[in-house]
Amino acid sequence: MSHNDAVSSPAPASVSLIDDRTSGAPLRIALVAGEASGDLLGAGLIEQLRARYPQATFAGVGGDAMRAAGMETWHDASELAVMGLSEVLRHLPRLLKLRKTLRARLLDWRPDVFIGIDAPDFNLGLERTLKDRGIRTVHYVSPSIWAWRQGRAAKIGRSADLVLCLFPMEPPIYATHGVDARFVGHPLAEMVALEPDRAAARDALGLPQDAPVLAVLPGSRLGEIGRLGEVFLDAAARVAVALPGLQIVVPAANVGCRAAIDALLAHPRFSTLDVRVFDGQARAAMVASDVVLLASGTATLEALLAKRPMVVGYRIAPSTAFLVRLFKLMKVDRFSLPNVLAGRTIAPEFMQEDCTPENLAAAVLHWFRDPAAADALQPVYRDLHLQLRQGASATAADAVARLAVPALPAPARTP
Repeated sequence: MSHNDAVSSPAPASVSLIDDRTSGAPLRIALVAGEASGDLLGAGLIEQLRARYPQATFAGVGGDAMRAAGMETWHDASELAVMGLSEVLRHLPRLLKLRKTLRARLLDWRPDVFIGIDAPDFNLGLERTLKDRGIRTVHYVSPSIWAWRQGRAAKIGRSADLVLCLFPMEPPIYATHGVDARFVGHPLAEMVALEPDRAAARDALGLPQDAPVLAVLPGSRLGEIGRLGEVFLDAAARVAVALPGLQIVVPAANVGCRAAIDALLAHPRFSTLDVRVFDGQARAAMVASDVVLLASGTATLEALLAKRPMVVGYRIAPSTAFLVRLFKLMKVDRFSLPNVLAGRTIAPEFMQEDCTPENLAAAVLHWFRDPAAADALQPVYRDLHLQLRQGASATAADAVARLAVPALPAPARTP
């Protein structure tokens, strides 16, 4: 559904910054975000760019957050939010038609800069066309080139004049391919307190203050829950046998995930577990916990920011694992973000056939039984948190401003 009637909010009267491009016309900035996380990134970027350029016009694809920030949405972000190979194939004709329509409208509108936010399968091809037609392009959120097929950096550079990276290890990879990439920090690092309040989180979730608590997050997609849910719950059951009174909390990412988790818990083998399933509230569950058992992905970054010791597991489809090994597609020895960021193993991680209930339970019990080891993680977590806390939206806006209006000095940030 299109939302062409969105009205941009006026800039505060106190803001007095450069707000025109060299031609004298207000700056035009186009953005395309394809899911909730991208919508939030886009909203933060729009707010910072509007503070620098109050008369700028923003248009493209976004969700509620980007509309609230003052962007005219030609299409809603939900139209791009498809996951999984089968779902993508089913929606492919519609997505191709959408991209063709959007490309024509963008070329007609001629923005000063186009910003594709994540959604690389959709955005990179669009960026390539626009760049070839003389429109400056930005790709915000690098694909995980540090882990998979680093040669993609050159291809991304052919689509984007500038890549905005959330992690510090990414720009050096792009540099080897002659691509302009900037580390801007991760927005989550701004949103999570440096010292999360465990007691308050337990009160909010109705958990006892003096009980051992294990947070279990088997993934935010049904495929992940299908591969990891039973394994993780089996591991949790083993931990519960060793730790009387253990409270297990499982935040479900959405209604579908909740149904899948409830179905697993209905099995008689898990009937004695003290498990509480929550709708959402993943961050609160992690902060409230003593230890987190979770699938590899962005959730591991949240666990790091929550300052909780964790155990990471992951399984991919056997056929995919075979191809990854055959063609040596994985370029790192460690696959979870905390370990990659730290440059060493601070979170035990178990991949594929090593991801067993026995291995996971033993690693979880280690954190419960050795509080000194868990305490030793705190300064490491804090240093990584501060490294990622770069004022991501403001830093990204500065980089976009220099690209969008190269003939003018970058505007000063608002106080």
